[in-house]
Amino acid sequence: MRCKRLGKYRLAPLRRGPALTDTVRRMTRFPSRPRGSVCVLAVLTTLAVLTTACATASSPRPFPSPAGTISTADRGRPDTIVGTALTLRGVPYRNGGSDPGGFDCSGFTQYVFARSGIALPRSVEEQFDEGRKVKPRDLTSGDLVFFKTTSRGPSHVGIVIGDDQFIHAPSSKGVVRVERLSADYWSKRFIAARRVD
Repeated sequence: MRCKRLGKYRLAPLRRGPALTDTVRRMTRFPSRPRGSVCVLAVLTTLAVLTTACATASSPRPFPSPAGTISTADRGRPDTIVGTALTLRGVPYRNGGSDPGGFDCSGFTQYVFARSGIALPRSVEEQFDEGRKVKPRDLTSGDLVFFKTTSRGPSHVGIVIGDDQFIHAPSSKGVVRVERLSADYWSKRFIAARRVD
């Protein structure tokens, strides 16, 4: 059903993904027609359903583990984990993100480990309980490192890549990137490291 005239308004062509406010701005005044109210209701109901579906994902679904893509010999190898993580440098930060369209910190680690054949839980707190504790002097590539950034317990996670560096999806500066563990900001907030085999 095409609605060129919607009551007092004429709606510009809808494109996939515009915000509701952008759509409303594209509306222009047009003489009133009684039949248009049905079209207005249909369009507004559709927009409400679509925007609600996007906004209700309070916790994103876990990323599925790849089936049959990792050989037993490569499963969980630090070089596989680090190699996968490094290919994702520059991917934008997205709160609740767990795919290459955008990551938050725990979505990033979950995705990378899944690509290496290891299933991690979704949240930072749950990942903090995985594997075994590693002393800072014993850190090696592929270890998870946890930081206290916004709360008392662990609130941020990254993956050690070696040589005092780790890769993570920080909310500041908005992209997956590599940083130094010894940097003042991170060294003051470091809590613990875990090794997940």
